[in-house]
Amino acid sequence: MAERGKEDVIDLRKVAKKIWLRKKLFFKVLPVVFVVSCVYIVLIPRYYTCSVMLAPEVENPSGSGVLGSLASSFGVNLSQGMTTDAISPMLYPDLMGSMDFMVSLFDVGVTNEEGDLSTNYYDYIRYHQQKSVWSLPMSWVAKLLSLFAKEDGYKGEGKVNPFRLTKEQKDVIELMGDKIQCSVDKKTDVITVTVKDQDPLICACMADTVSARLQKFITAYRTNKARVDMEYYEKLTEEAKADYEEALRLYGRLVDANLNVVRKAAELKQTDLENEMQLKYNTYSALNTQFQAAKAKVQERTPAFTTLQCATVPIKPAGPKRMLFVLGMLLLGSVGVAVYILKDDFLGRTEK
Repeated sequence: MAERGKEDVIDLRKVAKKIWLRKKLFFKVLPVVFVVSCVYIVLIPRYYTCSVMLAPEVENPSGSGVLGSLASSFGVNLSQGMTTDAISPMLYPDLMGSMDFMVSLFDVGVTNEEGDLSTNYYDYIRYHQQKSVWSLPMSWVAKLLSLFAKEDGYKGEGKVNPFRLTKEQKDVIELMGDKIQCSVDKKTDVITVTVKDQDPLICACMADTVSARLQKFITAYRTNKARVDMEYYEKLTEEAKADYEEALRLYGRLVDANLNVVRKAAELKQTDLENEMQLKYNTYSALNTQFQAAKAKVQERTPAFTTLQCATVPIKPAGPKRMLFVLGMLLLGSVGVAVYILKDDFLGRTEK
């Protein structure tokens, strides 16, 4: 048993000596790996990233302050399960990935850094993306196959139906999903919208646009019920005002017609119109109060977003990391050569 244990021990000095004796193999393989990795990574287009950070206003129930603070220190947000909003900040990434939200970005106008391209975001993604040389064969095959398909893409005109998209529109939405990302910090509810693009100006513009569209959607959702109530009371108020003005006009006409007439019938008619006018005024006044309260409710329900980090045109590209890629390939090549040198030892030990 002791001899078998000794055989299982790897002598690192012997391994290093065997690798050193065949060090010329490294000088043959690593330069080739360096050149190939450099050529490969240089031909991949560079991209930029821009991030916008928002802190939304979240309704927290009363009485959860101390318990919520204690839970947040452990990474648990109790307000998510107790808020009255159906769409909490944790659902914002799913919202941004929806078809309706992506389709709404098709008609966003973009202009590149050089200023020689001005189009909508759909056409930019579809026709103006730089591709690596390695993806050209697949692109040629896809283009050849598209010749036999019916051309039915979005040209920046008309309205797109998210319920029934064409193949081109779905492909563009998939590319947009790779470029536009949204994440939410579970502890602080801070929303981070990140846009990746090959042009720095378009990258910053789309990050700003996406964050603005997200705020607009959340505002529309949270104020929807209050806005419906406001519009309803506004309609009733206008109708009540018209009825009151009509009653006021009839009362004034009767008073003018019987100014110097002393008759009981005229007096009773005047009293009747006066009472009717007062009732219509009371109705109008009550509805106007409700209308003003509904307007205040809309303002109360309108959420506030604090921009912690605004969109800024990036100066340096975010990727691909060419130096790290080359170093990683060199390290991988060195490991491969070492394994090739020691393969006989590994195979012999496995047979034993």
